[in-house]
Amino acid sequence: MPTPKLTFIGLGHMGTPMALNLLKAGFELSVYNRSADKTKPLTDAGAKAYTSLDEVRENSNVIFTMLADDAAVSSVFADLLKGSVSEKLFINMSTISSELTKRLSVEIESKGGYYLEAPVSGSVKPAVDGTLIILAAGREPDYEFATTYFEKLGKFSIYLGEVGQGAKAKLAINYYMSVVIEGLAETVLFAEKNGIDKETMMFIVNESACGSPMSKMKTPSIVQDNYPAAFPLKHMDKDIRLAQAEGLNTETSEAMKNIYQEAMQAKLGDDDLMAVLRAVKTKYFK
Repeated sequence: MPTPKLTFIGLGHMGTPMALNLLKAGFELSVYNRSADKTKPLTDAGAKAYTSLDEVRENSNVIFTMLADDAAVSSVFADLLKGSVSEKLFINMSTISSELTKRLSVEIESKGGYYLEAPVSGSVKPAVDGTLIILAAGREPDYEFATTYFEKLGKFSIYLGEVGQGAKAKLAINYYMSVVIEGLAETVLFAEKNGIDKETMMFIVNESACGSPMSKMKTPSIVQDNYPAAFPLKHMDKDIRLAQAEGLNTETSEAMKNIYQEAMQAKLGDDDLMAVLRAVKTKYFK
């Protein structure tokens, strides 16, 4: 590949700190976001901002995407693929369906480009700290090339084989997280109902064998009943449904789908996924 010309598309909760870490590592980076105001933290740090996806395609040969869902990814790639993508590498770090990621791979490779899926496990703090887990799949030479960047974004990356396997691994780990978070909500509410306050119960959880970085990270939100988004609940609602579409068919998955949808109906989608506690409280602990 010629000299890499990097562009990062998607500057939300995750994309902004990830792009900043690439800049801090010394890579020259351009950025694009449909809401142009979100490019300011990156341009302040030295990035160049493009104003259209045509500019991105014409001036980049390594293009990262970190977008919200299938619809956003489909829309962005529809524009990117309107022109020549020959010899360009697309590194899609969004969490999307395996069906879409496979289709993008086929379409890009048919046009002479390269496609690597690389969804990440981790929320905003690991994104800021550069300690994400990167779940990559696609052509192995593309993965080997991309590790130069992955080393600055995560504590490790893992190569999972053909396109689609990264998406499936990401849905599996996110489903596990949905169960852990909902179970933590039930635990705290059950304890509170029986006279044990939230702070005490979370101390017990965190000091027990059940304690984890996740439980410790969520403790302030639980105690204060305040849920600034590290991982927006709406994304977990989406991921549970994607996991079911991939064949997850259990009573627990159906229960998770239902309670996260109730949280969505309660307008908690933009809050952190720990806000599912409020939906659990409304449904079971009135």
